[in-house]
Amino acid sequence: MIRLHEMTRTRACRVLPVKTVTVHKAKTTLSQLIAAVEAGEEVIILRNKEPVVRLVPAGEPVPTRQFGALAGKVVVTEAFFEALPETELDDWER
Repeated sequence: MIRLHEMTRTRACRVLPVKTVTVHKAKTTLSQLIAAVEAGEEVIILRNKEPVVRLVPAGEPVPTRQFGALAGKVVVTEAFFEALPETELDDWER
C-alpha cells in the first residue's frame, strides 16, 4: 500500500526537456521539431508569447482513467494535510 504523503515526497518527478518556438519558427523548422519530438522532447508553439500548441508523438495512446482504480491501494494520512516546511515551499516557488 502506498501512503500518499510518502509517495509525493520520495518519488522523483521526471522532467522532460521543453522547447518553445514561435509559429513562424515552427513553420520554417517543422522537420527539426518533428525530430525533436521523436527524440523525446516536448515542443510548445507560441503565438504572441502565449502557448497555443503542444507537439506530441502521434503513436502515443492516451491512457484511459478509471474512477476508483486506486481504491484500497492509497491511504491519505493526516500528514498529507500538514503545512510543508519552509525549505520545501521555497523549492516549489522556484
